[in-house]
Amino acid sequence: MRPWDDIPTVECGEPLVPLPAMVERWEPHPYQVLGAPYGDRSPWYLRQGVAERLAVAQQALSQAHPGWCLRVYDAYRPLAVQSFMVDYACQQVAAMQGTPWSDLGEAQRAAVQAQVSQFWALPDPAYAPPHSTGAAVDVTLQDPTGAVVDMGGSLDEISPRSFPDFYADRHDSLSQMYHERRQWLYTVMETAGFVRHPNEWWHFAWGDRLWAHCQGATAAVYGRADLLC
Repeated sequence: MRPWDDIPTVECGEPLVPLPAMVERWEPHPYQVLGAPYGDRSPWYLRQGVAERLAVAQQALSQAHPGWCLRVYDAYRPLAVQSFMVDYACQQVAAMQGTPWSDLGEAQRAAVQAQVSQFWALPDPAYAPPHSTGAAVDVTLQDPTGAVVDMGGSLDEISPRSFPDFYADRHDSLSQMYHERRQWLYTVMETAGFVRHPNEWWHFAWGDRLWAHCQGATAAVYGRADLLC
């Protein structure tokens, strides 16, 4: 259980809309490449209010750092995709630790799942994973040449390097550059009203339970987007 899991949701009914044209997309989409089951859904959608705030964040970035752009790695994620990706992450972590997931015992699987759940919300329909609400966006920076910049760790990386302030107390020039870039991203997203996941430098949200927890709101305004009429 996360501190925000018990926060209620009062669904506002706001629709999913395409990402604003001014932000870049990570193509091809990394989860679609893996075969994630999107069906007729698109990952390049967000709730309308979230998409509007993402445009505000891009404007702030353009003003502070001309020529730089937000590049979206992932946005809307149906519950089936969340389940697929959690399973994939567990298999990857198990493989990196030297044992196939299929060969792990119950206690070993629980340990891997605990590690993965620091970064991936479990696909419990009752708790609406952030991306399944259309409230969350995974995003990084693109420089004026069109290249994705090095942020000191890969998106979706399951390691301490993913913690937003991992480089804050390191004083070598490379670490300070990584921290500065993460701060650029955080600042422009915060300007637009987003909150950042405590374990992921790339994950920002508005209107879900994480946002409600960080803002001291009594309820989230976005639940599972697939339940909208």
